[in-house]
Amino acid sequence: MRAYTRTLLRSMGWASFLLLAGALVSAQKSDTPMQESSPDVPDAIAVPAGVEPVLFVRAKGSQVYTCQAGIDGKFAWTLKGPDAELKDRKDKVIGQHSVGPTWKLKDGSEVTGKAIAHVDSLDSDSIPWLLVDVVNNAKKGALANVTKIQRVHTHGGMPGNDPCDESHKGEETKSEYTADYYFFAPAQGTGAGTTKP
Repeated sequence: MRAYTRTLLRSMGWASFLLLAGALVSAQKSDTPMQESSPDVPDAIAVPAGVEPVLFVRAKGSQVYTCQAGIDGKFAWTLKGPDAELKDRKDKVIGQHSVGPTWKLKDGSEVTGKAIAHVDSLDSDSIPWLLVDVVNNAKKGALANVTKIQRVHTHGGMPGNDPCDESHKGEETKSEYTADYYFFAPAQGTGAGTTKP
């Protein structure tokens, strides 16, 4: 009977140990950042070789437009910039997207970009997908090494049908939108100015 009890206790001990070890491994996995993969995009906005995705965020907010006269003197809604929250894959707000365009995260990251290529959205009533060059970088946090940004999976954001003429000059209108942003940095093992063969 004693031998059976000792055997049972040993078995329970091992079972408890294995459960604890499994829980620790699961916790470690949940704390480890998930490796991002590049979105499927047309060649026109594909990133160059030698960079890899380091962060994904989803923007939800507005595209802000101002009623202005163009070179031809005709008035039209002109993009001022975005005003949106940035959320991670767990739907946690981690930053803000604003005029610049600028992406600023709570960890001190901040980059400003300039669009260098675009393609029409799959949704004809939505703002285009973009490839963006980073032109200013605060060199802090998750975006410290980012050099390229893609805006994809856009919904909404086009100017509405509000009147825009001389009597509305300078007025602003907002159009709700969502979009996914992927941030790219030089792949590990490559320099900032190098590309893979």
